[in-house]
Amino acid sequence: MLELQDISVSVGDNREILDHVTLTVPDASFVVITGPNGGGKSTLAKVIAGIQPPSAGRILLDGEDITGLGIDERAKHGIGFAFQQPVRFKGITVRDLLLLASGRSDLKEEALCSYLRDVGLCPKDYIDREVDASLSGGEIKRIEIAVVLARRTQLTIFDEPEAGIDLWSFNSLIDVFRRLRSEIQGSVLIISHQERILEIADHIVVLSGGKKIADGPREEILPTLLGAEQRCPYCPGGEEACAH
Repeated sequence: MLELQDISVSVGDNREILDHVTLTVPDASFVVITGPNGGGKSTLAKVIAGIQPPSAGRILLDGEDITGLGIDERAKHGIGFAFQQPVRFKGITVRDLLLLASGRSDLKEEALCSYLRDVGLCPKDYIDREVDASLSGGEIKRIEIAVVLARRTQLTIFDEPEAGIDLWSFNSLIDVFRRLRSEIQGSVLIISHQERILEIADHIVVLSGGKKIADGPREEILPTLLGAEQRCPYCPGGEEACAH
């Protein structure tokens, strides 16, 4: 279980990006964090992954304080993170990344290829390609998601996985997330505005202005997000500024 206790992140002249956020991600749960643009969602994901240190507060994983651990140490503790803008690795192939992520040098070809098919890529066209500038933004994003899936970590974080993904591939990703939800042994946390991702969540958290303003089961939170009210209660700017 992941626990965030009173997490704050300040920058510059003490501007609060996250303002005393407390959150629990239970074991074997599917959690989606949503809210207006600029509300602190991606920053919160980076805090959990160990990329962005908090200015205040504590992070506990299964009761252990991991607040001071960096991204490498948190990966060893079972936290996986898919960047919104993935990095490229010249000289390393997609096969290399998948084998490294799985931790099994003897992983069968069919298993490797299945991860690529899951994210809408033809295995024979990509398995031996280098992860370099020859890949488009959408291709590299899908490959990174395949790599994260191959790790099957205790907690997997996806930061807007739909960004840069075409509709067909997005539909494939929804199927992957549905399967993860049914087969899950660890937890999945997704940053997203997409209604179809919200619909398969166990739990929805809403951030706005760096504050947690809603947190509960999908059945309680989603109807309000999708309601036809003139003024969305989660977006201070009203319907015109609503990110939902």
